[in-house]
Amino acid sequence: MRHPDLFVRSNQSREPITVIRLDAGRPPGELHPGALGSVVMINLGHLKRRLGQYGALWLAGFGLALAIILGGMAFGLDLMVAADMALPAAWAGQGLALALGLALTWARGPSLGTSLALTLLALLLVLPLLWAPTAAAVVVAFFADRSIEYSTAYAAFRIGVSRLLYPASEAIFGPGLIQTIWQGFQIAASVVGFLSALANLWPRLRRLLGPEPAVEG
Repeated sequence: MRHPDLFVRSNQSREPITVIRLDAGRPPGELHPGALGSVVMINLGHLKRRLGQYGALWLAGFGLALAIILGGMAFGLDLMVAADMALPAAWAGQGLALALGLALTWARGPSLGTSLALTLLALLLVLPLLWAPTAAAVVVAFFADRSIEYSTAYAAFRIGVSRLLYPASEAIFGPGLIQTIWQGFQIAASVVGFLSALANLWPRLRRLLGPEPAVEG
């Protein structure tokens, strides 16, 4: 009788039988989870860690663009010229970091379900992520009492995002609402980025502030 913990592979010929043990190192009676479970399983720890990395990358993009713009203005560059320098550089850095993260995800070999979930998460968050440097330029322009619409990089980003969002907005809300959709995108991307950054910074802030004082009974 075949052992229940062994999987036997044979082509019903006189060739030698190959026996493959899948329960090596397991306690007696513990069942192997199976290949299907390892494929569809999603590791929530990986997702949580990636969201933390996303928040850090959002802050890095915002800070990098802000530093380049303010530094350029300090050296006498016009705000729009500095913004046209800062935004492509920050976008490229964020895109490279995002692509590297996805490559490492697939190379390190987590479960297929986890890899697909992380890829879908990156696709959903790529536009809010790229909005971070753009938001920095918008903030500087607001305090400088200038219109960021004169920035070539900002205009190109807005046109690109509008072209991506227009088909969906037209199908759902009808034509003529692209301006509303753009404003909604700015708000949603800012909220997503702020919450991601806050979730990434809050544990560090709690460690810096120290433990809460004990309540005396």
